[in-house]
Amino acid sequence: MNDESITTDEASHIKVAEQQTQEQLPAEKTGHTLRSAIEQLAKSYAEGISAGRQNITPVHVDEMASRLAKFYEMVRKVIDWKEDNVLRRSATERILKRLLFPKLSGVTFNGNIDTYKFAYIITIDLIRGGHLPNDEVPQESIQTVELALKKYLYVLAHAKFSSSDVFPIKRKINFATFLIELAACEIEEILTNPVKEQTLLRTMTDQLNERISVVPSGSLSEDDKKTQVFIATCRTLYDLDDQFILYQLLKFAYPSWSTHSQEMLEKLAGDIPSIWERSNHILEHPLARQFYTICERLDTIYTLLGDVMDKYKSTSKKLLLDLTNRELITKYLTEAYEIRYVSLKSRLVRLAIFSTLSVFLSNWATFFIVEVPLAELFYEGFNLFTAFMDFLIPTAVMFILVIIIRPPAKENLSRVLQTAYQLLYDEEKNNLFEVRVKSRRNPIFTFIIGILYTTMSMFFLVFIAWIFYIARLPFTSVVFDTFTIALTIFAAVLIRNKARELNVDDRVSIWEFFLDMFSVPIAKIGSFLAAKWKEYNIIAILFTFLIETPLVVIVDFIESWSQYIKERRSELH
Repeated sequence: MNDESITTDEASHIKVAEQQTQEQLPAEKTGHTLRSAIEQLAKSYAEGISAGRQNITPVHVDEMASRLAKFYEMVRKVIDWKEDNVLRRSATERILKRLLFPKLSGVTFNGNIDTYKFAYIITIDLIRGGHLPNDEVPQESIQTVELALKKYLYVLAHAKFSSSDVFPIKRKINFATFLIELAACEIEEILTNPVKEQTLLRTMTDQLNERISVVPSGSLSEDDKKTQVFIATCRTLYDLDDQFILYQLLKFAYPSWSTHSQEMLEKLAGDIPSIWERSNHILEHPLARQFYTICERLDTIYTLLGDVMDKYKSTSKKLLLDLTNRELITKYLTEAYEIRYVSLKSRLVRLAIFSTLSVFLSNWATFFIVEVPLAELFYEGFNLFTAFMDFLIPTAVMFILVIIIRPPAKENLSRVLQTAYQLLYDEEKNNLFEVRVKSRRNPIFTFIIGILYTTMSMFFLVFIAWIFYIARLPFTSVVFDTFTIALTIFAAVLIRNKARELNVDDRVSIWEFFLDMFSVPIAKIGSFLAAKWKEYNIIAILFTFLIETPLVVIVDFIESWSQYIKERRSELH
């Protein structure tokens, strides 16, 4: 639980919700029959925890050097303002790019690569930065990380592309980045052993796959349906990105993924480039939105169940029996909900602060690197007022959009518990869901809504540009800042989606409906720009090399110096 104490209002909220729950629910009894998927979840979790308990030789890093590395990661958190569950993989990607990109000439290797050394550096840097616990990661895991690195380096060296590419170098650089992102997913999995997360993803996928039917029957194969359920589960339960999802799908598609045989490597080198090119078609299925909507209504239950599972890390074999005790599980689910409710409020505040700071700091960089040179190129300039407005408007938009986000209503807890019982116990009703291949919408209404949506998008873009224009910003900055606002609104909508992590329905208030009407069209444009920015983000690569590489040298020196002092001290006896 976070350090924040529960306020009077929060305590009142929880008390009211508990009273409503007691009024609506029947008298509790023990010994309930678990659904088969939940029973398998408890068994798999106990087996995974037991398998992870073995004698190891832990990796140790110097605490003095670690403090500087952790400080840098705190700075990166302000710059990246990502969720904690994404920061570790983001750090892994940065380390891989820092190590591998200097060894590439175009996209071919320039010189030999000591893969064990790279695997060791990745592990050490993640521990230094506080992304992995000190003295808990087995040294044996470094060898497994090395094998994974060899696999991706082989694919990168032997991948074949079409000779008809208009921009072959750009395409190959993007492919190298894609492979690094996949490698970061596998390295994180090796070093963290996410038993709980993998078990929950599998269980939620299996349960929802049973409950969802596609209409008309047979219009989507069972394998394709389960794939779409899994993708939606990853996106809703842990907000996982496309790279992680593709990595998991690759493991499903290639049962010998971890064998690292020569035959397997050659097959991957031939297949992965085409998989990368088709990845958008795999992830953005026409029915993906319907699957997502269903999974979003139920992901809260599995999140809270994961919190309950954390109580059984040292007694994992008791989980199966205790899950049958409805009264006990109700108590644990309620406690988990209370903790997450308080945590959600504090995280929303932190996200508001970090996101606003991020926009403000980004404005400093883009103002001097992009806007001022462009303004001078077209014989325009900034005065004090226009520079102030250039900084103020995007920052204020982000702050306002995030600060108005609120956690769930008081009656949400009782709905959460009712839904949890349906997923846990056989005697509860089993709600089913439909995904329709053919929409029930009136085609005329669909056309009108599409036109209205496009018109609103264009209108709001023009309105934003007009605000910057009357603030007398240079024309180039008007265009640049308009798209910056679209990116800002997109980020704010993502944060608002996180605020709904405890909801088990899709109800929205009137003001939320109007807010969506104004923000979603612009956020869609921002989503497109964010994808393109990621593709062409040379600034991020330069930041990694100009700032991170010298810092690593300093940290290594501090660690070596600290170790040297310890050795000299041990000689004094």
